[in-house]
Amino acid sequence: MARLADAGCEVRYVAFSIATRSLPEGFPPDTLAREVKEATAELGIHEERLTVHDFDVRTFPEHRQDILEVLVALWEDWQPDAVFQPSLHDIHQDHQVIAAEGLRAFKRTTILGYEIPWNNFDFAYQAYVSLTEAHIDRKVAALEKYASQAHRRYSDPEYIRNVARTHGINVNRDFAEVFEVYRVVA
Repeated sequence: MARLADAGCEVRYVAFSIATRSLPEGFPPDTLAREVKEATAELGIHEERLTVHDFDVRTFPEHRQDILEVLVALWEDWQPDAVFQPSLHDIHQDHQVIAAEGLRAFKRTTILGYEIPWNNFDFAYQAYVSLTEAHIDRKVAALEKYASQAHRRYSDPEYIRNVARTHGINVNRDFAEVFEVYRVVA
């Protein structure tokens, strides 16, 4: 996202839950809404390009049609050139719904599935995007905005760097992110 924002692309970010039931004790209910705002700003995404919904965490399968309608409305409003969404192989039930409904809503544009290593038992590295160290620094800084998630092992800056470094080595670059390609419309 930082690379696209730096290149002058209009980048929009849509969050579907503020996951109040998943917050550690002591954090106010609006914590993740605030954190996503701070994190996306760190990546160069302007506040007016951030949309935060509040579907209850771990209930997306029950709200599949409502989520599809939100995604279709996004398509009709924006018609983006590319959509980055969770992988169809993500095992989190909410991510699975976003991935499946995203394919329906954005079937007329390029769709890439992103990797969440701790949620993907299977992932096909089909597209590699080279990143600079500055991009990785911004990703780390953005993820550090999620103080409520700092206890999770995947929040470790060294882990984030090592994943990007590993993917970069695969394609003879310093750093890279990987995506599954669902559709390319050029």
